[in-house]
Order: sequence, then structure tokens, then C-alpha cells
Amino acid sequence: MKRSKFTKDQIIVSLRRAPPELCRRHDISSATFYALKAKFGGMDVSDAKRLRALEEENGRLKRLLAESLLDQAALKDLLGLAPYAEAGNRHLPAPVSARGV
Repeated sequence: MKRSKFTKDQIIVSLRRAPPELCRRHDISSATFYALKAKFGGMDVSDAKRLRALEEENGRLKRLLAESLLDQAALKDLLGLAPYAEAGNRHLPAPVSARGV
């Protein structure tokens, strides 16, 4: 995604001005103005900082989850577990390699 040339704090302060004057001053389209207003319109600068911190934490937690899922998959490969063995589906046939075929 393209980085904005304005910080979230600048956007929040600027959204309080009149739209036509603001669009001319910052050289943005009216569609961009209304998209930013929909995203940041009801926020204060402190809210934007909190949102940024939560987004960073969310990204960090997603990376941790992805790493743990990769570790779990690697351990299952090492132990030779069938992909459906974890679901408790005992009526499914054993993998081909386990049947000796």
C-alpha cells in the first residue's frame, strides 16, 4: 500500500476545515478527502496514536501466530501424523505410506 505523505495527526487536524479549501490547499481529490474523513473523522490525535499502537500489536501477534503454526506443522511432519488424525476422524483410512502400499 502506498504511504501517505501526511501523518494521521495532520489528517485529523485538517479534516476539521472546510472540504473545498482543504482539498485545494493539500492538493488532494474530494474522493480522497471523504475516504479519509470516513476513516479518521471522529478521532482525536490521541485516538490515532492508540489506533497505530493497536495496529502494530495486531501485526506482531499475527506474526507470532504464523510462526507457531509453522512450528506446529513442522513437528507434525517430523512425527509423521496424518493431516486428519488431529480431528478425531478415526473412520478415515490410514495414509498410503502407513498401509505399506
